[in-house]
Amino acid sequence: MCAPTGWSANPDLVRRLSELRPGVIYDETRVPSYILPDPLVCLDGSRVDSPEKWRDKRRPEILELFRTYVYGRAPLDRPADIAFETFDYEENALNGRAIRKQVSIRLTKSDEPSIDLLIYLPKKPQPPPIFLMLNFWGNHTINPDPHIRIKSRPVFMPRGEFFLSEESRGWDRSTPLNKILSRGYGFATACYNDIDPDFHDGFKNGVHGVFDRLFGERRPPDAWGSIGAWAWGLSRIMDYLEIDGDIDSRHVILLGVSRLGKTALWAGAQDERFFMVISNTSGCGGAALSRRRFGETVKMINDAFPHWFCENFKKYNDNEDALPVDQHMLIALIAPRPVYIASADEDLWCDPRGEFLAAKAADPVYKLLGTEGLPADEMPPLNSPVMGRIGYHIRSGGHGITEYDWERYMDFADKHIYSRA
Repeated sequence: MCAPTGWSANPDLVRRLSELRPGVIYDETRVPSYILPDPLVCLDGSRVDSPEKWRDKRRPEILELFRTYVYGRAPLDRPADIAFETFDYEENALNGRAIRKQVSIRLTKSDEPSIDLLIYLPKKPQPPPIFLMLNFWGNHTINPDPHIRIKSRPVFMPRGEFFLSEESRGWDRSTPLNKILSRGYGFATACYNDIDPDFHDGFKNGVHGVFDRLFGERRPPDAWGSIGAWAWGLSRIMDYLEIDGDIDSRHVILLGVSRLGKTALWAGAQDERFFMVISNTSGCGGAALSRRRFGETVKMINDAFPHWFCENFKKYNDNEDALPVDQHMLIALIAPRPVYIASADEDLWCDPRGEFLAAKAADPVYKLLGTEGLPADEMPPLNSPVMGRIGYHIRSGGHGITEYDWERYMDFADKHIYSRA
């Protein structure tokens, strides 16, 4: 194995983490040798030598592999009874700086399950591009605006009662809303628990409880897990954004953090209506290569979160080399649309180097489709972003999203929306 170049993990951090969890690989010298599946070789062994062959043959193959063995498949696309109701519209929100909308997306004829979508738009003559992301704690935690509806939901999370209270308004300070609006972008968000509650309930609640009956009497081993459900919910939000004339729906930028970064990649891979996809510290099952077994592994994530992936994914616990896909192929499914992968220096659980290597291994598909791909052969130094059609950075700090990340994402969006040749 070649010696690491560019960024390298802090040796003291590696030592401390290795002592704390000796069964987890945090030392680059312990990464096993591996061979990645070639995204440009079809299942029949033929080489993908044209954009047409990628589009017509190889891309559908890879999508089907991820549906069968990793995320599972949704039992339907857009529900026949989907409906949208705008229950709040304010032209002078945030002290007159923005337009606020709140929309209920009803997925069946009844009120549940339904998604509350919160939207803020800058005041500008033309419909703006918009960032879309799912949140963890509720729309009202994004901003202290007293008009954001606090939606009642099952209390299962730590401090759950707190996040149903008035005191939790604006608690999550990770979204620099004023800066996003001042740079000309809109922002839309919904709580992922509206789609599927994030605990292992035997798939009885949320969209699983309603739509799994379409599978028949027995849930198959490739049925959607929670990540698949959250990704499906993002597409239902996109159904609404497409018909909102106040939004530039051609430029919806899908962003996710951690487990929701995994979700954003899977949603963007399936649904080509999303113009750009951004994965922030998504790790195992997201942007990081599974075969490296660095930090969190397939077995660890399946044991800790047995509801996130389809049942078939558990076959690859401690058996990553047998997987017919790896996460570079997930990134490649987004090609030729812009995609950005971001890591954090102290977040070795998410394998920053594995995230970079996955982005780089998707590069041949982007180049086949006529774009520059990722303009870096080696992992860049800390806080030194590289931006081609694939973007990447590793920043100082730990897991999560920071203002530095947001600034880079808006720079990347500027490059591909406003500065394209």
